[in-house]
Amino acid sequence: MERRDVLRMSAAAGAAGMLTLDSVTFAHAADAADGPPGDGEETRTVRGHLPTGAPDWVYLPVEVPRGVREIAVSYSYDKPDVPPGTPGNALDIGIFDERGTRLGGRGFRGWSGGARTEFAISAEQATPGYLPGPVRRGTWHVALGPYTVAPQGLDYEVTLTLRYGPEGTTPAPVYPPERGRGRGRAWYRGDCHLHTVHSDGRYTPADVAAAARRAGLDFLTTTEHNTPSAHGAWEGLWGPHPDGELLVLCGEEITTRNGHFLALGTDPGTHLDWRYRARDDAYERFARRIHRAGGLVVPAHPHCPFVGCQWKFGFEDADAVEVWNGPWTVDDEVSLAAWDNTLIDGGPDGWLPAMGNSDAHREGQEVGLPQTVVLADDLSRQALLEGIRAGRSYVAESSAVSVALSATGPRGEHAGIGGRLRAGGDAEVTVRLEVSGAPQDAAVRLMTDQGQLHAAAVPASGVVTWRTTASLATYVRAEVRHPAPEGSPVPGPMVALTNPIWLDPR
Repeated sequence: MERRDVLRMSAAAGAAGMLTLDSVTFAHAADAADGPPGDGEETRTVRGHLPTGAPDWVYLPVEVPRGVREIAVSYSYDKPDVPPGTPGNALDIGIFDERGTRLGGRGFRGWSGGARTEFAISAEQATPGYLPGPVRRGTWHVALGPYTVAPQGLDYEVTLTLRYGPEGTTPAPVYPPERGRGRGRAWYRGDCHLHTVHSDGRYTPADVAAAARRAGLDFLTTTEHNTPSAHGAWEGLWGPHPDGELLVLCGEEITTRNGHFLALGTDPGTHLDWRYRARDDAYERFARRIHRAGGLVVPAHPHCPFVGCQWKFGFEDADAVEVWNGPWTVDDEVSLAAWDNTLIDGGPDGWLPAMGNSDAHREGQEVGLPQTVVLADDLSRQALLEGIRAGRSYVAESSAVSVALSATGPRGEHAGIGGRLRAGGDAEVTVRLEVSGAPQDAAVRLMTDQGQLHAAAVPASGVVTWRTTASLATYVRAEVRHPAPEGSPVPGPMVALTNPIWLDPR
């Protein structure tokens, strides 16, 4: 297909980012009116070419007749050599059922991106990333997502197999409970950005649960790319265990072409659409849907340099932002600085809390590095989300590291992380940071709206104090860092960082 034909067909479809191909039909479709076709299977293969400039979403309609027990799809595409610095071919895949492909509609049946070359769906079961359920008669759509297209274009092949027979029974999903056996009001450790075989991860849910317990976590959030299929995959993995209680929250990582964001702690089974860009004015709609489902909106790795990962939607509808993603890198340094620059604009009533997560996918990527430590009234979905939203949290590289940041005024006024200390503008405020579990050569930085105003090596006692006033520092937050590499223009990798305490001169 020529590029001009792609653009012409996209315009005819009414959306610059969408193209619908010719329908695929099967022989049994002509006999559907005569009743179920019995057992057996049929296969069709479709080949095509997408040029550079192809739409974001290419839909292949499949006319599914009555009596289909299972639909199976496999695909492949070419990967020609490209010049250095030029993206090559990357083609994602998913499927929508007879209820259609409408944005945010009910037709979604699964997505595996580029992680799988084949999948199958029946009433009884589905490939991870996909949702089991009846294969009903009607027009289904295989969704192809040309993430990047080489200058030579992209040649693809899709093979569709319909297997006929009696429809099975779809098992009811078993979702995690919303509450665990907690310690009352306490600091709870969690990792809220994780992937398994239900998207592009190599871990199974059992692997992640075991790793979370080894990492000393109290909770985790399952956040597969663009699918809720893992929400029901944690049966037997939560709750009491010799290695500790574990609460599992449901969520999703929504991977748009203009950045990724996390839906944290949503109602089980909630699916959030990802097929839009910042120019499409759809993000706000799905942010509202996350909130209606009881969850939080958290832009993920906002300064990641990979294609499609940089955050372009702004932060007005967000509840927190992920400033630390996996082992500390220059991307995190930029995210931290950009987040710090937003604090004054939001002020003590409208600031955006920071959090950190591992984004672990496979062996060698450590669950709980980093982890967000939340002050919550209990180990429950609602209490944890309230703590994250309020900024009563800090981020640490492991469960061995703990910090406590407080500010005290001259009359005994007191505030902790995420709180507000009201004191006269010139009244002396004592800031106290307690650190345990940090490396011996770690250093502390106390950061304010002016930048770093105090730095010190972590003493043997682990306690650092600093005196300031509300007129000098609008807020104070703490960083604990490893030593910087010799000659480095930036501080060393992070050990822990806190959300701010606000110093109110009123």
